[in-house]
Amino acid sequence: MTNSNILVINCGSSSLKFQLINAESEEVIAKGLCERIGIEGSKISYTPAGGEKYETVTPMEDHTQAIRLVLGAITDEKTGVVKSLNEIGAVGHRVVHGGEKFASSVLINDEVLKAIEECNDLAPLHNPANLIGIRACMELMPDTPMAAVFDTAFHQTMPQEAYLYGLPYHYYEDYKVRRYGFHGTSHSFVSRRAAQILGRNYEDLKIIVCHLGNGASISAVKNGKCVDTSMGLTPLEGLIMGTRCGDLDPAIVEFLCNKEKKTVQEILSVMNKESGVLGLSGGFSSDFRDLVSAYERGDEAAGRALKAFSYRVAKYIGAYTAAMNGVDAICFTAGIGENTSLVRTMTASYLGYLGIELDEEANKKRGEEVFISTPESKTKVLIVPTNEELAIARETVALAG
Repeated sequence: MTNSNILVINCGSSSLKFQLINAESEEVIAKGLCERIGIEGSKISYTPAGGEKYETVTPMEDHTQAIRLVLGAITDEKTGVVKSLNEIGAVGHRVVHGGEKFASSVLINDEVLKAIEECNDLAPLHNPANLIGIRACMELMPDTPMAAVFDTAFHQTMPQEAYLYGLPYHYYEDYKVRRYGFHGTSHSFVSRRAAQILGRNYEDLKIIVCHLGNGASISAVKNGKCVDTSMGLTPLEGLIMGTRCGDLDPAIVEFLCNKEKKTVQEILSVMNKESGVLGLSGGFSSDFRDLVSAYERGDEAAGRALKAFSYRVAKYIGAYTAAMNGVDAICFTAGIGENTSLVRTMTASYLGYLGIELDEEANKKRGEEVFISTPESKTKVLIVPTNEELAIARETVALAG
């Protein structure tokens, strides 16, 4: 790889986030977002390092057109940060689901594309969009190395007893129905960074990572390997989330279908888009800033949602402490984990058995690396900001370098 600039692409079904990162300094040279791709009112926002944010409302029929606009913004004579696409050494793509096919990041070729496509039925909302973004970049930058970095890869070290469901075994053999887990890039980045902050060998630690955002998951990382995680075959399992229900009795699906005269697909849509803290707060909000403000004003519905969310986080921490037979450090990360002190306080209130004492002053901090447990605390508790784009860039450099 002759140039050290790495373009990181994260495609959603109707959005595309991007960052251009210098691999040597690890500085973000430019970043932006394409929104409402294929929908009326689509726009691109673009911010070069140290410069103003530019927003342009422009039609984007598909992801190929969005990629064209991204590359155009990066190379623009007035606002661009590189003179030509030749200054981009490689492109790293976030891919949501790699199934059992990928236990690590890979350079993309036709065989890899086919294997990703075979995982489409495991992530029908995400993988097809990821593939569109990859193909668009390959068409516009045919000579530039492309890497696929999978959300599921970090969790492929889980032992069989952790990833199997209590279903007839042939469902796993025939259809690969099992726990996969997601947010793997974040869990890997944060657990490794925690070991550095602690000044300990990554392979000697038991770490629980709480990735708490609108989508939320927890992982148990023992001796440098993931041994369990809360999301399952899909990102619906596990914690209560912004709009997702998390764990529940599967018989509820049939029960609600009968009561509401709805199809399975309609009830699953409710469980994905209308549940979680949004549903528990009576439809008030899935944004924790709104919920905390309302709770502090004495709103019962907001309190109900926040307490249920934090309780579920604490329950998983307890389960993963048991799974690893102990824990050295608990990390809070992502939008809620890094910024919502009330959730951290509520969660920690259940963890006295781990010898945890919160430093209330440190816990008021937001979005920065900091110990929020006291020096006397038996188990260390930290805020570790995640950086999935940097993690993807590092993986890409390792493959393309």
